[in-house]
Amino acid sequence: MSRAEYLHADWPAPANVSTLVTTRRHPQGQSRGDFARFNLGLSTTESPRKVSRNRQLLRPQLPAAPLWLQQVHGKRVIDAVEYRDGIEADGTITTASWQVCTVLSADCLPVLLCDQSGSCVGAVHAGWRGLSAGIIQAAIKRLPVPGSRLLAWLGPAISQRHYAVDEEFRDHFVAQRLDYQTAFRHSAGQWHADLYAIARWQLRSEGVTQVYGGEFCTFADPQRFYSFRRDGRTGRQASMIWLH
Repeated sequence: MSRAEYLHADWPAPANVSTLVTTRRHPQGQSRGDFARFNLGLSTTESPRKVSRNRQLLRPQLPAAPLWLQQVHGKRVIDAVEYRDGIEADGTITTASWQVCTVLSADCLPVLLCDQSGSCVGAVHAGWRGLSAGIIQAAIKRLPVPGSRLLAWLGPAISQRHYAVDEEFRDHFVAQRLDYQTAFRHSAGQWHADLYAIARWQLRSEGVTQVYGGEFCTFADPQRFYSFRRDGRTGRQASMIWLH
């Protein structure tokens, strides 16, 4: 491995919108063992010193320090002007340049948002609890444009094939919206949930028709992505978006 591997959202965003998604692949990454090599999550059991060093290695790729959140699987979305160290939230939006909206994940779905004119962006951490609570809708409501003017990109998350859930989980979502039935498949005595499909339904319900991404699977790609469902003890990758 000669250099770090980063991903970027594949979407027709305005030229002043930038994105970056980290992977496990970094030649100088400090993480070892279950966290190898480029863990960015301080909520894990890895040494904070190693995580901090990894975050320092990431910094030259960005125009400013990332806005790291204390994620709690809720629906709180903050504006970047509200940011402070240790703030509890699962999403950030901004209309200002050089504010790096950032979410961490390891199976949960990162959703990046921008508007067609490049005046605002947002990053959302959408695990099943967040999707159930309405985190995507909360983020869109905080943005200063209607959903019909937004683009969304769905980053690396666990795919339906590997996300087995019980019937109570399925019933919880279907009770919220009958359309969610199509996001569940029954196989070998288990239900399998499609977080990407649920997110697409929620985005459409808010008027967002330009939705991209969704082709990843954190569980099935251990070389690039951390996966809590696969490994239990694992790191976190970051998904980031900013204006310039």
